[in-house]
Amino acid sequence: MTVEKSDEVIVPKRSAKTRVTPVESMEGRTEAEGKSAARNASSTQSETEALTFLQRIGEKAKQKPEEKWTNLLSHMKVPLLKEAYQRLRRNAAAGVDEVTWHEYGERLDERLDERLFDLESRVHRGSYHPQPVRRVLIPKGDGKTRPLGIPALEDKIVQQAARMMLEPILEAEFIGFSYGFRPKKSAHDALDALAEAIHRKVSWVLDADIEAFFDTIDHRHLQAFLEHRIGDTRLVRLLMKWAKAGVMEEGKLRKTQAGTPQGGIISPLLANLYLHYVFDLWVLSWRKKHASGEMYVVRYADDFVMAFQREQDAMAMRKALAERLAHFGLKLHPEKTRVIEFGRFARESRERRGLPKPETFDFLGFTHVAGISREGKFQLKRRSSRKKRRAKLARLKEECDRRRHFRVVEQHRWLSLVLNGHYRYYGVPTNFEALAQFRYHVRRIWHRALARRSQRARWTAARRRIFDQRFPLPTPRIHHPWPDARFALR
Repeated sequence: MTVEKSDEVIVPKRSAKTRVTPVESMEGRTEAEGKSAARNASSTQSETEALTFLQRIGEKAKQKPEEKWTNLLSHMKVPLLKEAYQRLRRNAAAGVDEVTWHEYGERLDERLDERLFDLESRVHRGSYHPQPVRRVLIPKGDGKTRPLGIPALEDKIVQQAARMMLEPILEAEFIGFSYGFRPKKSAHDALDALAEAIHRKVSWVLDADIEAFFDTIDHRHLQAFLEHRIGDTRLVRLLMKWAKAGVMEEGKLRKTQAGTPQGGIISPLLANLYLHYVFDLWVLSWRKKHASGEMYVVRYADDFVMAFQREQDAMAMRKALAERLAHFGLKLHPEKTRVIEFGRFARESRERRGLPKPETFDFLGFTHVAGISREGKFQLKRRSSRKKRRAKLARLKEECDRRRHFRVVEQHRWLSLVLNGHYRYYGVPTNFEALAQFRYHVRRIWHRALARRSQRARWTAARRRIFDQRFPLPTPRIHHPWPDARFALR
């Protein structure tokens, strides 16, 4: 299958006009100096040679971004597989094979090399076949569940090795406003970019979400997008094997005709590749051809926000985007996609028209509010999403009840880690009050769980104060600077 140049793939010229988020251009990376060509790894490839090869892939991908890669799978040898194994999470859940990281690598010097040599042989012979992904359901903030796939351990190793080879190739092509699951990019980088955009000439926001994105990726289009850069048919076939491996849920095997298992190591990279051609390049082209005012885009995986200067641009984009996604088997979430009046002048404009204050929208766990600073000027306020906060407290309550009879010292250590992790993510300016409320509710949940250890226990106010002095929970802390300060540093 080929990709049509008219609608399917739009390759933009890398110029200043392609800027779609403040400060950041398409990538912002410096070009590699000198020339570097990837070479075939020898049969006695060492770990140093494997890592050097990965570095050369990145250099060559930057120098020749249009070139196809035709001989990648031959470099998937034991040293690369061993490096991939070492990069896996050691405490991750096991897949359908029920093999953990530690069990697979027992007696590291002998048993691991022997297993990896057998795995390498099967990959190169074509006799390696991925096992079905074990599916578990993760609770979401709205009371629903999110399906998460857990591959078998050998599948994790090969996926990690493939990701290590493909990532530098695709990174040379990806657009700067894409932040999800990319090296040296984080959710807070996306939040900062959005905050900077909203402080510009923005009065309308298109808050969008693709419905069941990971479950509806079209395999035919995915393979076509892979073949656009990867000319190694064996590697493409291997990647598509993972997409079609099936799902094991409650002991029953279900074949997958579309989508990629959410949770697989290779899935985020394939998802970004899919949206790169379906969404990112198309948005650049649409902005150049149709936008009459300023327009900014921030995407994190399948969750994205667009900011517009003019309402007609926002409404036209929503209609055009729905048509574009439908062409590739995707659909905008009807409840999570909306155009709202939001920005520096939205509050004043709505007051003049006798309308209530601007609506809020959620992005990456934060509710964005068009607020006012102490000086009476516009200020974007970001607060922990109430839906996310309630879901997390519900999970903490269940876990506190489960740990009720653990030693208090252990419970205190665990809750301190939970709170500090919460502060590190949600600790942004204007969110201190929500952090304090979260700590207050965690403290109450813990006290109630401990009080239920005995029916005779009576927790008076004095006893609570004494307990809190002995086992103090971490206090809220703002870990992140203001968005403009972080951009200035960059």
